[in-house]
Amino acid sequence: MTAAKTRVPVTIITGFLGAGKTTLLRHLLNRAQGHRIAVVVNEFGSLGIDGEILRGCGVEGCREEDIVELTNGCLCCTVADDFLPTMEALLDRADPPEHVVIETSGLALPKPLLKAFGWPTVRNRMTVDGVVAVVDAPAVAAGRFADDPQAVEAQRAEDPSLDHDNPLAEVFEDQINAADLVVLNKTDLLDAAQLDAVEKEIREHAPRPVQIVRASEGKVDPAVLLGIGAAAEGDLAARPSHHDAEDGEHEHDDFESFVVVVPEQQTVDQFLTILQDTARRFDVLRMKGFATVSKKPMRLAVQGVGSRFRHEFDRPVGPTEERSGRIVVIGQKGLDATAIAKALAGQLAA
Repeated sequence: MTAAKTRVPVTIITGFLGAGKTTLLRHLLNRAQGHRIAVVVNEFGSLGIDGEILRGCGVEGCREEDIVELTNGCLCCTVADDFLPTMEALLDRADPPEHVVIETSGLALPKPLLKAFGWPTVRNRMTVDGVVAVVDAPAVAAGRFADDPQAVEAQRAEDPSLDHDNPLAEVFEDQINAADLVVLNKTDLLDAAQLDAVEKEIREHAPRPVQIVRASEGKVDPAVLLGIGAAAEGDLAARPSHHDAEDGEHEHDDFESFVVVVPEQQTVDQFLTILQDTARRFDVLRMKGFATVSKKPMRLAVQGVGSRFRHEFDRPVGPTEERSGRIVVIGQKGLDATAIAKALAGQLAA
C-alpha cells in the first residue's frame, strides 16, 4: 500500500453564514455507520454554537472527544496557531480517525486552509478528499451575494484604492471557487425555475466544472460527500481566490460579531418575532444561539439567516443552569451593537 493511500482523508465543508453546514454535518454523522469520523468545527466569534449542537446530536458512536471546536476566529486566519496543532493531535491518537470533517466558519476562505495541508507535519499523513460548498439557495435567489453597481461606484469614489467591491460576494465566490461539490440547500423554499436560475448562476461563477446536488435540510447521501478523491491540496491553481496576492493572510475587517445575553422568554412566538424584527432593522446577516422559555423544561435553539429563522427545543435545561440565554450576532462592519443588544435584551425582557 502506498503512502498516499494511508493518508487520512479530510473533507472541508464550507459555505456562507447560515447556509446549513451544521445541519448537513449532523445528517452525515447520523449515517456514519460506525466509521470513526472526527469533526473540527470553527466559528467566527467567541461563543461556539455549532459544536454544542453536534455534541447533542444523539448519534451512537459520535463521541464528544471526536468533536473539536475552535472559536477564536476563522481557520483561514489561524492556521499555524490552532489548526495544525489540532490536526496533529488527532493523527497522534491511539485510535486516529478514519476520516476528518472540517466545518469552517461562514466567513472562512477555503484556500488558505487547503494550503495548510502542504505543511511538513501533515502533508504525508492527510489529504483533502474534497471541498464541499453548501449554498443557501434562497439567499442567492434574493441577490444577497450580487454586487450593487451603485454601491460599488460610491465606494470607489470615496476611496479609489479599494481592492474589493462586495465583501459578501467575495467570500461567497471564494467558497464556490474552491469547491469540488456544491450542495444547493434549502431547495424546498424555491420553485423549479428559481432553482434552475440559482444553479445557472453558480455554474457561471465557478472557475471549472463542478458537481451540484440539490438538498433540503442538508440531506445528502454520505457516499456523495465522502470519497470524492480530489486531493485538493495538490490542485490549488485551479481554485482561484480574491485573496491569492495576500499569501494566505486575510483579516475579516468587513465583518464583526458579538454576543447578547437575553433573559428567559415568555413565549417562543414573541422571541422569534423580535429576533426577526431586529434582523430586518439592523440588516443582521446571522443570529444563532440558545434561550429558555417560561414553564418549558427544554432549551430553545434558534438559527437565523437575515430575517429567516428556525427553532427547536434541543435538550433539557439543567436544574442548576442559568435561565438566561445567549445569542451570537454577526453582520457587516458598523453594526450598532448597543442598539441591537437593547432590542434583544430589553424588548424581549420578561
